[in-house]
Amino acid sequence: MSTKSRKKSSKSSPGKTSGGHSSAAANTKGGTSRRSAATKSAKKSIKKASSGLSHKAAAKPLKSEAVKTTTPKSTTPPSKPGMADSLALAQGAKAPGFRLPRDGGSIVSLSDFAGQKLVIFFYPKANTPGCTKEAIDFTRLSGDFAESGTAVLGVSADPEKAQAAFRDKHKLSVPLISDEKHEMLGAYGVWGEKSLYGRTFLGIVRTTVLIDASGRIARIWRNVRVDGHADAVLEAARTL
Repeated sequence: MSTKSRKKSSKSSPGKTSGGHSSAAANTKGGTSRRSAATKSAKKSIKKASSGLSHKAAAKPLKSEAVKTTTPKSTTPPSKPGMADSLALAQGAKAPGFRLPRDGGSIVSLSDFAGQKLVIFFYPKANTPGCTKEAIDFTRLSGDFAESGTAVLGVSADPEKAQAAFRDKHKLSVPLISDEKHEMLGAYGVWGEKSLYGRTFLGIVRTTVLIDASGRIARIWRNVRVDGHADAVLEAARTL
């Protein structure tokens, strides 16, 4: 190659290099622009999505507070144990049946006294002063009751052994029935609310029932006062 040709070739080389650099710069600028546009578009999408979530969160309804309802209190007083049965037990009504153990362990039932008059005195507790006097009075008049064709029974919630000890201690001749489960006491309406010295409690309300020979209630004495009571019951039995 001649010296002139080499010089010409040498002069044309920078132009090619400059063109290559221009093309690369253009490509770089274009890529940057596209990335910038993509970044802006992504930011807009994120902002829009975030805005949508915030609107949805704001639109979500608040949980309503539970409304408390109060049931009005009943003005009707609760029934007392034995009260309903007491109202049902009235003169002329059929005497409620029973089958319970007595002092000594034998069983006594209402059917044992069919065809004869029967006095049942319900007392609160064996070996207490009032109950002891009442049981002694009925024992004292037991012969007179027998002459009038009337049997006599005493009933309390004391266990059989306590009834037997009560009988032996005071030489009582009337059978003493043990109703620990309050079955007979409830049926005759004598188990209920009592008060003593300002204290209220459940127990036996001292009561006496006279049953005629046909098995019906002839007379009821409630809240008995012991003095002279057995004599009054004997007079009523004689009139039947």
